[in-house]
Amino acid sequence: MPSTSARDNTVSNPVIAGFHPDPSICRAGEDYYLACSSFEYFPGVPVFHSRDLVHWTQIGNALDRPSQLRLPPDSTSSGGLYAPTLRHHDGRFWLIVTNVSGDGNVLFTATDPAGPWSEPIRLPGVQGIDPDLAWDDEGNCWCTVAGVSQIRIDPHTGETFGEPRRLWSGAPGAKAPEAPHLYHIGDYWYLLIAEGGTERCHGVSIARGRTPGGPFEPCPGNPILTHRGTDHPVQNTGHGDLVQGPDGSWWMVFLGVRPQGGTPGWHVLGRETFLAPVTWVDDWPVVGEVSPAMPPPPWPLQEPAAVPVRDDFELSELAPGWISPRSRPEENCTTKERTGWLSLHARGGSLDDPEAVFVGRRQQHLSCRARALVDPAEGRGGLAVRLDEQHHYEIETTSAEVQVIARIGPLRSVVASHPVTGGPVVLRIETAVAQHITDARQGPDTVSLGVENAEGTFVELAALDGRYLSTEVAGGFTGRVIGLYASAGTVHFDWLDYEPLEG
Repeated sequence: MPSTSARDNTVSNPVIAGFHPDPSICRAGEDYYLACSSFEYFPGVPVFHSRDLVHWTQIGNALDRPSQLRLPPDSTSSGGLYAPTLRHHDGRFWLIVTNVSGDGNVLFTATDPAGPWSEPIRLPGVQGIDPDLAWDDEGNCWCTVAGVSQIRIDPHTGETFGEPRRLWSGAPGAKAPEAPHLYHIGDYWYLLIAEGGTERCHGVSIARGRTPGGPFEPCPGNPILTHRGTDHPVQNTGHGDLVQGPDGSWWMVFLGVRPQGGTPGWHVLGRETFLAPVTWVDDWPVVGEVSPAMPPPPWPLQEPAAVPVRDDFELSELAPGWISPRSRPEENCTTKERTGWLSLHARGGSLDDPEAVFVGRRQQHLSCRARALVDPAEGRGGLAVRLDEQHHYEIETTSAEVQVIARIGPLRSVVASHPVTGGPVVLRIETAVAQHITDARQGPDTVSLGVENAEGTFVELAALDGRYLSTEVAGGFTGRVIGLYASAGTVHFDWLDYEPLEG
């Protein structure tokens, strides 16, 4: 999470680090709420709260019950939930999202954004991803989707009215007009979209009209946000959403990545949530500078919440930051079997299996350390860094041996092994970002895997190139998740701690 520096009066950007893409934001009184895409992970759509737009705390996941989120075992990684829109209207919170692996477009409501959220309201008449919600002065609810098209809906029932109408779709020939958001600001309706694809050519453009359906005139300064063709440390900027501050100022949250290493640059944390100020010139928004160290908003900042670096699994339910691919049945994952331990019961084989039992947290720092105390007496499992089924590194233990395993595309290899004498063992993974680029082919970081001996000293068994756990290599839309898994039998975990290593 971001920090505030008294020395130079700046705050760090991204404001929500790690795999938190496609941010959508709303304000209710003095409070801000933000939701992000979660793709194949369960629970789905993390929800955050802030009082200052800078310091964010996860308060839950909107889709935390199997009845809300169906992700079949054979659904692909980077499938699942795409691009939620979160809005506050008429005293309620509304969240609309696309499940590309199951139910299509679905809508949820809540009186408290921390939950519980409703059962899904299905929208079979809404075709397209990245759905948006906006209400006009007559109370009509308009749903706009990537493409860009729009249809009127009843958000209480999911019924649609009429045929979809085409709207402005960005610059002629620009690919992937998506992430539409519609706002009524002053005398105009503004249609904000992303275009150019979510890679290096990503950008945000805007148009305005007198009605929710247009016609829309494009901003002469489009794109209003992009870092394409630059050497800016934040790339792939796009998928923005606007919010107004308490002093009348405007702000944009958007996604971006922080590539590291040589050419072409690799990002490993996924797409993260950034913040930038917005001013208005001739009734057009102008996005201010995007900086890793930005001036704070002109109002008091709240004290940043302490980031939990250790989980001792003493609660009956896992904290909201823990996620698993596709599902997490209690019979496979529980803290109730052995007091103060997390018990995982294998159902798939290795992490190559879509049904593998894995519980992780997003990697949020370029350099970090994760440690776990593991009792493998009844099975086999360990500590892993996962991007998807075909890209992961893990250190796995039985009661007799520890192995480092690397899966890179079609290749799977046992990289190193080390005997153990039985009983619980401390497994450790460290990532270290490359500080000096000496070769254009140099990767973004090194992932070191090993064990701690009885004196607490790290015994490194392997140091692997981090580029193979990057989006540029693996493809898709997610970022690294560090976590615990069982590949055979039952494995118990006493604790996991996660610690940033950079300043």
